[in-house]
Amino acid sequence: MQITTIHGGRTLHGRIRPAAAKNSVLPLLAASLLGSTPSRLRAVPPLADVATSLALLQAVGAGAMRQGSDLVVTPAGPLQGEIPDYLAGAMRSSVFYLAPLLCRVGMVRLPLPGGCRLGPRPVDIHLSGLAAMGASVELEGIAVALRRHGPLHGVDFTLRLPSVGATMTLLMAATQAGGTTILRGAACEPEISDLANFLRACGAHITGAGTPVLVIQGGEPLHGAVWTPLPDRIAAATYAAALACAGGEVTVTGCAPAYYAAFLDFLQAAGVEMTRQGDDVTLTRAPAQPLRGRQKLYANAWPAFATDTAPLAAAVLLAADGPSEIYDHLFARRFACADGFAALGAGCRTTGRTLYLDGGAALHGAEVTAPDLRGGAALLLAALGADGVTRLRDPGHIPRGYADLPGELHTLGADCVTEKT
Repeated sequence: MQITTIHGGRTLHGRIRPAAAKNSVLPLLAASLLGSTPSRLRAVPPLADVATSLALLQAVGAGAMRQGSDLVVTPAGPLQGEIPDYLAGAMRSSVFYLAPLLCRVGMVRLPLPGGCRLGPRPVDIHLSGLAAMGASVELEGIAVALRRHGPLHGVDFTLRLPSVGATMTLLMAATQAGGTTILRGAACEPEISDLANFLRACGAHITGAGTPVLVIQGGEPLHGAVWTPLPDRIAAATYAAALACAGGEVTVTGCAPAYYAAFLDFLQAAGVEMTRQGDDVTLTRAPAQPLRGRQKLYANAWPAFATDTAPLAAAVLLAADGPSEIYDHLFARRFACADGFAALGAGCRTTGRTLYLDGGAALHGAEVTAPDLRGGAALLLAALGADGVTRLRDPGHIPRGYADLPGELHTLGADCVTEKT
């Protein structure tokens, strides 16, 4: 458990650069198993989920270690397909190991993965796509077991919804499946393109990344590569939201505005002034000037408003002038942070997948608990704009996606200190 103490009412000033994207690094680590030689991922932050991934790689027999800020994965040697329960339960991203281990070992057994409790997050698309490529799928208690008898084969497969995780799983599997695979209805997020570009650097033949139709010419052996993952667009949105909550002037650098354009457009509509130049975004807000509410946001797949940014937007709108509402199409329990918002003095309620915000809140310090990764970050941001002192208890959610979010905000002028208990 860690407790962050936030003294609200301090404006933010300075420049900040997002680290490598968690949502890219985790599948890249899994994809490194497909190569015959080591891969190096450059400048990766020390996130909790990254540490879990390294432990998982070691548990299945790969070499995996941190060298300075880089991660090195050595996939040579005998691997085994049994993923330990305690590692699978620690993060949702353990599902990314289905395809690489199935291809390398011939079988994989994965206990149902854990992570944030955001509602049903079925793996049926992963499994049905792998089954279409020739894998047998069996449920074994709380685990799923996949086996192949001979190589996987190419397939023309349509995803029933544009799942990022399933697109990544099937993209990895398709590089090792004989013949041509066409994935239709694929997710188009930047992290998909990052994975595809890494696999291409490893020798794969992939076209269409960033569009709903991916074409993979599979069956060729892959090798390792040196790769710099793309910057974390969700972290960039987090820093931008922090500025909106606290006021001041902050430049988010090193992350193309196109990666989080929908969130920046929302902030501008709410009254945050900004300039976008190259990979830099400078945001300004006078804290005495109320933000504009009356927003209706709809979180969905790329390029729509990102689901991971929905709680961050809610934090921005708590004290805005007028009511707002945010609907999350992807996750049924995205707004578990609503109880924490209410403890801080906000008028809010959830109905189904929609969060309703009264706006105009006079936020004050309180004792709150992080319910999940992004909800915990949102509570921290809301506390920046609250009067008094907030104590945010976190059982370990926020470090899964941010190396040190309180410390990063402290460099911009926030008064927040974290201690472990």
